[in-house]
Amino acid sequence: MIVRPHQHWFLSLFSWRGSVLPNIFSRLSLNFALSVSAVLLLPYYDSLGLHLTTAPFSLVGIAIAIFLGFRTNTSYARFNEARCLWGMLLITTRSISRQVQSILNDKADSLLVAQFLMAFSWSLKHQLRGTNAQADIERLLPEPYLSEVLSSPLRTNRILLLLGEWLGQKYRAGQLSDIVWADIDKNLNEMAHIQGACERIANTPIPYAYGLILRRTVYLFCTILPFALVDDLRYLTPLISVFISYTFLSLEYVAEEIEEPFGTAPNDLALDAICTTIEINQLEMNNIQPLPEFIKPDKNYNLS
Repeated sequence: MIVRPHQHWFLSLFSWRGSVLPNIFSRLSLNFALSVSAVLLLPYYDSLGLHLTTAPFSLVGIAIAIFLGFRTNTSYARFNEARCLWGMLLITTRSISRQVQSILNDKADSLLVAQFLMAFSWSLKHQLRGTNAQADIERLLPEPYLSEVLSSPLRTNRILLLLGEWLGQKYRAGQLSDIVWADIDKNLNEMAHIQGACERIANTPIPYAYGLILRRTVYLFCTILPFALVDDLRYLTPLISVFISYTFLSLEYVAEEIEEPFGTAPNDLALDAICTTIEINQLEMNNIQPLPEFIKPDKNYNLS
């Protein structure tokens, strides 16, 4: 996730790091080269009597803008839902830890619950990103729970199951009242809901054909555009053509990037930072020092 300090509006116009320009620069360069070629070849077009008008491009441009708007809104809805889910996970883990500490009043039990909650968040992050969670699970979970989780093909779900079983034992032993157990179980269900909703987003991409049609249309539009502008704009064609192409290409790129919010692209969610925040909260609530440092943006303003 790109996190930049506040800038004056004029300076922000020239921002390179954290923008999409580095990713679409080659495509804009191609458009610039085509624009220059259109200007140089204009006398040849005139001798052949070939003239493209901007009228059809105006109609197509409006249609592309509408579809890009739909695509961007759809992608951002997925991104926003994912961010809300991880924000709710932070709240829910705090609530469970507070409930256990308030009722059981046992430091060892409170620490074990915190370990389960931290392991759940890190395991979910690795699951969504398709990376190996073993190192973080080994760092956080004690035996005998560690072996059972590592041997499970669904590690995140197994961690939640073990936490529920452990709390169920406390309830059956009379250490949790019916009302308290119902409240804690509600929070466990909320964690299961968060996991399932994140899996739904990760496993259900935007239909490929929809994105492919839009991408082909945008690229074809930007390729032919200079030859339609050159008759009227002449030497201003490269400037105007690149500016219009930048608008369409950047919107298409951002929509494509944020439609998978759990990845590691610059505009994806900072899951490492969120998991670290959950871990810091759990350790601090159990009075464990020293605490890990909050993850901060790197020199490119990227928060992982």
